Amino acid sequence: MNSHTRKLSLLLLTCAFAFSLSACNTMKGLGKDTERAGEKIQKEAGRHDDDNRAIEPTPL
Repeated sequence: MNSHTRKLSLLLLTCAFAFSLSACNTMKGLGKDTERAGEKIQKEAGRHDDDNRAIEPTPL
């Protein structure tokens, strides 16, 4: 392999490595955002579940 090809390969590998590191941070952030959204949905569903219990008639 000549010097030019070696340098190009090293540059491409370095760029791919840097991109993969940034992708990990992006996915970590996405996971946190998704988790927060899920928690809010559960909290809201719990509020409405309590509302439905208050409306249901009591058995005789």
